[in-house]
Amino acid sequence: MQGKKHFNEKLFLNFQLSERVPEDNFYRRLKNALDFSFLRAATKKYYGQEGQSSIDPEVFFKLILVGYLENLNSDRKIIDHARMRMDILFFIGYDIDEELPWLSTLSRTRQLYGEDVFETLFQKVLKLCIDKGMVSGKRQALDSAYIKANASMDSIVEKEVIEDGKVYLDSLRANGDDPRKTVTAEEKREVEQQQKWRERRKQQKKDGPSTAQYDEHGNLIRPKLISNKTHYSETDVDARISTKPGKARQFTYSAQTAVDTKQHVITGILADYSDKRDGESLPELLDKTQKNLAANNITIKEILADSGYSGPKALQYLEENDLLGYIPNHGQFKAEHEGFTYNKEKDQFECLQGNCAILPYRFTGSSSKKGNDTKVYRSSQKDCKNCPFQAQCSGKFKSKKITVTIHHPLYSRMHERMQSKYAQRMRRLRSSTVEPVLGTLIHFRGMRKVRTRGIQQAHKFIIGAAIAYNLKKWLDYIPLKPKKVSSAVLSLEKRKKKGYKNLLFNLLSTQHTPYLITICFY
Repeated sequence: MQGKKHFNEKLFLNFQLSERVPEDNFYRRLKNALDFSFLRAATKKYYGQEGQSSIDPEVFFKLILVGYLENLNSDRKIIDHARMRMDILFFIGYDIDEELPWLSTLSRTRQLYGEDVFETLFQKVLKLCIDKGMVSGKRQALDSAYIKANASMDSIVEKEVIEDGKVYLDSLRANGDDPRKTVTAEEKREVEQQQKWRERRKQQKKDGPSTAQYDEHGNLIRPKLISNKTHYSETDVDARISTKPGKARQFTYSAQTAVDTKQHVITGILADYSDKRDGESLPELLDKTQKNLAANNITIKEILADSGYSGPKALQYLEENDLLGYIPNHGQFKAEHEGFTYNKEKDQFECLQGNCAILPYRFTGSSSKKGNDTKVYRSSQKDCKNCPFQAQCSGKFKSKKITVTIHHPLYSRMHERMQSKYAQRMRRLRSSTVEPVLGTLIHFRGMRKVRTRGIQQAHKFIIGAAIAYNLKKWLDYIPLKPKKVSSAVLSLEKRKKKGYKNLLFNLLSTQHTPYLITICFY
């Protein structure tokens, strides 16, 4: 006979939440494994002695961890999700009929706590991973990713142009205005000039009829340039404009991440401005990472990174801190100049063809305002005048010019190191270590978009994602038990030496226990 379920809601019932959550449930295991009570002492300084009671710090951090672990992208979804899950209610210490905190309480509490509280929890979880044997500390892999900021491109505003730089600085000191909302006339002219060059190069590369648009007076209509130097977001002044090939521009932050290569545990993470080069963020990232590991008596020896971290600031930091880096040089670096050899003693380049012209050092110039100074070597017109290779070597110029960065020794040492087979293995190890971690954080740990505003709040948000990642990895990690090794001594006659391979094969193929085999010939 077909059955039919009738639902009659009971007014009274005997129900215990702890009996309904299975023993192997993730949140139950996490509740039993980690004591969050230390957070009360870490957050005590943020509260006074009077007024209404706040949300329990333990409950707050457990709720935001649920947001990362369940890949929820808003505080409202965290509360609604927790209300429907018995295991999460049991984890945060709420009964099934107990009202959860209001959603705005999470955002206000996140703003209240300083970065030190989040760093304390991150270091606590990292220590658990270290104690479980998941971190070696010897080798760290670095990488970064753009994280969407909580700001729309509709909020973009052009910066106010200040004609006189001195007046601009004086007004900042007097009024305390935000310098990110203003730009000097010189900076704006530089951006406009770069835009003209960019349009000219695009026009030269086009084939067929021009698609450029002109106004009624015959002037070229240039699209309005959007740059971090001339524009900012009204809703989040710390966010920066970034773009990727095939994607629209958006406001983002840069998530700089350091991962241990043993079990892919995050050892350091920070939020930085996305208009900075990765090499400029490397010192701060490694300072945090070394501090986290030094607290557990672990010293870093090797650093693995991609060419985005190649730069004088990063390479100089590695050498000053006795860190062995494996970072491919950027594409503009030339280890050798074809047809020329460098004489280190005389600081000059010497031609290997023609009449062996000499290119002595002339002067040091600056290629940009970022301080990328270069050394210029130039030959005389007399040396190159009768050279049969002059047209191929220097083109339309009458003398040969070679420009070398003043940091060429740093790049050269890194170039030599990257030629080894070990360095090639390190390149593959880096990509298989840190890139999957960033993919997991973005797609499965709620780090696709920062829900807060400001660089400090973004840093706390990104640290929370790293805490959730390490926490789940620590709870699910099962150390491998060392296998029992048996020993066997084989004594073979020298005349039967050829048959020992068959004997070993038969022994190992019939036994499941590893053997430490000693072979003696007599």
